Amino acid sequence: MPKPELSDPITLRLPVEVLREIEGIAEATDRTRSWVMVRALKLYLAGEGKDILAAVEGRKQIAGGQSHDMEDVLNEIETIANGKAA
Repeated sequence: MPKPELSDPITLRLPVEVLREIEGIAEATDRTRSWVMVRALKLYLAGEGKDILAAVEGRKQIAGGQSHDMEDVLNEIETIANGKAA
């Protein structure tokens, strides 16, 4: 597997208890602190981070007129549910 392209080093201040947990996990799994932190960040980005970016994109779409009136959507769903749609 090819190695991922890495950024320049960054400085990050963490609460001491968070660093302790990271170090404990790194030791228990025979991984580096960086590996544990990257894994944690990827999980955050896949969950809450993804939701935040989706909300931002949705707001951009609404501002750009790419939306549907909720009442129209509900009426269309009701029509489909009642078997009146093609």
